Amino acid sequence: MTRTLALSLAWAGDGAAHLRGLMDRMGDDAFAAPSALPGWTRAHVLSHVARNADALMNLLHWARTGEETPAYASREARDADIAAGAARPPAAIREDVVSTSDTLAQVVKAMPEDAWRATIRNSQGVEVPATEIAWMRAREMWIHSVDLDVGASFEDFPQPMLCELVGDVAAMLSAREGVPAVRLVAADRSRVWSIGEGGVSVEAPVADLAEWVSGRGRSRRVRARTAEGERAEVPELPRWL
Repeated sequence: MTRTLALSLAWAGDGAAHLRGLMDRMGDDAFAAPSALPGWTRAHVLSHVARNADALMNLLHWARTGEETPAYASREARDADIAAGAARPPAAIREDVVSTSDTLAQVVKAMPEDAWRATIRNSQGVEVPATEIAWMRAREMWIHSVDLDVGASFEDFPQPMLCELVGDVAAMLSAREGVPAVRLVAADRSRVWSIGEGGVSVEAPVADLAEWVSGRGRSRRVRARTAEGERAEVPELPRWL
């Protein structure tokens, strides 16, 4: 499947609704509880989701006008905004997540068709087409719904999106030096991706592969084998973002 703008927008919208539903079912006392991300509470995750919407609106402005507006002023400013946002009352965080998500959707809807063909730079400084902005938001919504640690899992993702996510991470890691070579095999989708050349084969259902390559844990179903079919240790992968 070729990842299109329409698909990315649909996944982003569905992911926003999914995350909002999880947030709405959280009691106020749940916001201060630890999330699945080290050092972050659930309030941190939700504040990050809101600031991510602002960041992507900056990139959409860049694509629409040609005026260079990076996603974040700096990594330090990003982290400070998240920390400050996490200290707010739950009601304020809920309102922030909803309002920024709705505003982002309105900005996306108003984007001229030719603006999607512009080139911008993502948070890693890599030049990408503006259509990637929709994919960035889709990733954020679905992965951070799991990071909230309130019962969501990678099994909730649209299956085609899981394949796109594994391929995306594999491509990013392949571009770096010192990353273990791995052949990723989706046991339930007849799909294979490679990180580098050679290496062991790591096989699992695609939801488990996506969880592992994105650094969100490793289920018992993730297993590695050598080219000769012998059991092997599952390699450690670095952070992809």
